[in-house]
Amino acid sequence: MAVQVKVLIPAKIAEAAQTTQYTATNVSTIIDKFTATNYDTSARTISINLVTSLDTAGNNNLVIKSKTLLPSETYTFPELVGHILAPGGYISTLASTGTAINIRASGREVS
Repeated sequence: MAVQVKVLIPAKIAEAAQTTQYTATNVSTIIDKFTATNYDTSARTISINLVTSLDTAGNNNLVIKSKTLLPSETYTFPELVGHILAPGGYISTLASTGTAINIRASGREVS
């Protein structure tokens, strides 16, 4: 068994459409950190799904629903730490706007 520490989602702007951000390809993945920063001057929201390989993003796999980030706020989502994605599972996000929230995630891939 090999464990690789990895940036799962390099820093990027979260889209205003449901978007797959990371897929556990041929590995199991442990989420260690997920950060979102609202760099806008207005409050914005983000939702996060942890989806199995046999499913699509929806209410049944919604882990964070419409988390409000105040202007200039950074949140580290302790609710996601320690969650495991089986092979083919993925992280999907939906931001209230595609021009305000930066995201980044890191973790461990186990093969």
